[in-house]
Amino acid sequence: MAPDAADLAPDYQFWLQKLSVWEQASSKETQQDTCLHLSPFQEFLKQMYEILKEMDSRAILERFPQIGQLLAKACWNPLILAYDESQKFIIWCLCCLMNKEPRTPGESELNFWIRGLLSHVLSAFRFDVKEVALFTESLGYEPVDYCPSLLKNMVLSLVSELRESHLNGLDTQSRMAPERMMCLSQVCVPLVPLPDFEPLVEALLTYHGHEPQEVLSPEFFDAVNEAFLSRKIILPVSSVVSLWFRHLPSLEKAVLNLFEKLLSSKRNCLREMECCIKESLLPQAACHPAIFRIVDEMFRSVLLETDGAPEVLTALQVFMSCLAEALEKEHKQMKFSLKTYFPYGAPSLTAMLSQRPEAIPQRHRLQPLLHIAQLLREAVEDHTHGSQRDPFESWFLLTHFGGWVDLAMEQLLREEAEPPADLLWLLVFYYSPQDGSRQRAQTMVELKALLNRLLMLLRSGPLSAADLQKAAEIPSADPRPPVCRQLVRRLLLSLLLWTPEGHAVAWEAVTHMAHTDAITHEIVGFLDQILYRSDLLCAEASRKLAGELLQELSPGPARV
Repeated sequence: MAPDAADLAPDYQFWLQKLSVWEQASSKETQQDTCLHLSPFQEFLKQMYEILKEMDSRAILERFPQIGQLLAKACWNPLILAYDESQKFIIWCLCCLMNKEPRTPGESELNFWIRGLLSHVLSAFRFDVKEVALFTESLGYEPVDYCPSLLKNMVLSLVSELRESHLNGLDTQSRMAPERMMCLSQVCVPLVPLPDFEPLVEALLTYHGHEPQEVLSPEFFDAVNEAFLSRKIILPVSSVVSLWFRHLPSLEKAVLNLFEKLLSSKRNCLREMECCIKESLLPQAACHPAIFRIVDEMFRSVLLETDGAPEVLTALQVFMSCLAEALEKEHKQMKFSLKTYFPYGAPSLTAMLSQRPEAIPQRHRLQPLLHIAQLLREAVEDHTHGSQRDPFESWFLLTHFGGWVDLAMEQLLREEAEPPADLLWLLVFYYSPQDGSRQRAQTMVELKALLNRLLMLLRSGPLSAADLQKAAEIPSADPRPPVCRQLVRRLLLSLLLWTPEGHAVAWEAVTHMAHTDAITHEIVGFLDQILYRSDLLCAEASRKLAGELLQELSPGPARV
């Protein structure tokens, strides 16, 4: 628990006076007094930091108007800086004073001044005060210009040392000691958000020694991850991947941060969701199976906790689309086997699902779709009685590749002959995976009857919205769960979009269906999904209609 600022006020004034006395005198007695008080002064700095870190820079200056004077006096006292603990707490306190987004010239000037103090602390004992002044004058620098330049040069020097140490490999005499790496990473914790330190942060993240244990502190990883997620720093993909490889809590926090953005109450269209996912850099990092497996397990947990919420399914499928694009850009398709990404799925089924449906010519899509349905059916229904793991794993694998489900829906509406049983099974399983074989078979019979009624209406003459609604109507007393009603609505919407006859009555039929906010939200999600996967649509008219319906149903600008 952080100490109270009011309780620290007397100590604050005491140490400010002490530092002034020590600054004015350099006698042996003053030095002895300084050394005598170093331990309690360090404790004071620690307590001060605990208070400052909970406040923003403006609040700090209002509460402690002389804090800059106190820290500056400590910075220029060589006896205080002789101890690593003192240096560490002075650095941390100074970083609390930094204004991350200066609004006035005064705040920018304060940041510049603090950088100068940081530079001095980090270069302690290289020169004394007089030598610094002489040195800067001989180079033509003003001290105010020299200190920030020195800070940048020190960062570049450390970066070079880290890179040389990394290249030296097993040459232990040339490598940076693990203890120094740990210390360096700890000192950098409060400095992570500063632009001047970005090269050093990147060098630390990409440094890989040969020690069996991690050489960087967990606090450093936490600070870098927090700064990256809050967009205070920009890091290359390689550095971010290294961060998440080396520190699992950072990866988990990054995924949770993405979930929070994607599953917020304000609905985002799938294109916006795609941008958010790509900006997170998680798809690029997930090209490596080890990171993918962590992200995938977290998706699995959220699906279980939300009982397969459509928003989570959609987020997973958009993430997979981004991952496929990242793999294609990195040419990593063959670097790892599919088994390393999906260890629980049958290799043949995983290979079929991982194909992109839109990449297959339309006239050749039915055969792979039927094969996928058959493999899934075998995996789910031909296992030991009572096993619950395989059905869920098969369903979870299918959810990654939702394009095949949309294709199955479209294909059923295009079939003039008897609808293939395997396609009916695929849809029923996707929408209600918890059902047993008997219940699933009954739902298939009902779905087939509904499909036949809809197709008969298509063949019998001009469609009317009322006839379609009547043919697809489920009695209010029907005990079936809402997910079955969702499947019926999805089939009806698909008919409206993917058949020329359905276009004429689409708006009237959708108006009849969207009689509650929840159903409207569901329809908007489906239309958005269709536009996102527009490559699967065969006609431009279908895409145009989906965009018009979405514009009418959604508040704000059209999502086309």
